[in-house]
Amino acid sequence: GTGIGRATALAFAHRGMHVAVNYSRSKDDAEATAADCTAAGGEGWAVQADVSDPSEIDRLVASTVDRFGRLDILVNNAGTTVFVSDYANLDALTGEVWDKILGLNVKSAFFAARAVAPHMKAAGGGAIVNVASIYGHHGLPTYGAYTATKHGVIGLTRAAGLEYIKQGIRVNGSPSQQGPVTS
Repeated sequence: GTGIGRATALAFAHRGMHVAVNYSRSKDDAEATAADCTAAGGEGWAVQADVSDPSEIDRLVASTVDRFGRLDILVNNAGTTVFVSDYANLDALTGEVWDKILGLNVKSAFFAARAVAPHMKAAGGGAIVNVASIYGHHGLPTYGAYTATKHGVIGLTRAAGLEYIKQGIRVNGSPSQQGPVTS
C-alpha cells in the first residue's frame, strides 16, 4: 500500500488491470491504494496476508484467483530489515533476526512464485517480478542479513526464470544499479 508497491499497483490500474494490494499491518494504506487503483480505471482490492507464512500465501493466491478469475502477474515486493545498534560485525546478528529477514525477503518470494505458477501455467503464461536491491550486488555494512537476502532474491530470480520459462512464465527482478535481473 506504500512506496514501490503503491506505485506498481497504480501503474497496473492505469492500464485497466485488477490489482490485489496485499498488506501485513498497513490496512489503511492498502485500502487507500486499492481505492486509488479503482479510481485510476482498474479494480483495486486490499487483502491481508502475512507473506512470510506459506499457508497465508496460498490463501492470498486462492482468494485472488477466486475474486478476479485468474492471476497474470506477481510482484514480490515484501521486504524488511532490522537495524540493531552497534552491529560491529556479523557476530551480533541473532538467529531470530536472521530467520525473520530471510523469511520475508527470500522465502516469501519463493513460496509466492510456487503458489502462482500453476494458475499462470493454466492461463497460458504470466510474469513474476522480484523486487531486489542494489545491495543484492554490493555489501552493506551492518546489514549482513539484508544484504545476503537480497543476493538470495537475485539468485532465486535467475533460477526461477530458467525453470518457469518452460511453463510460459517470465521471471525478472528489479531494481538494481547493475540493470534488471533476467533469465
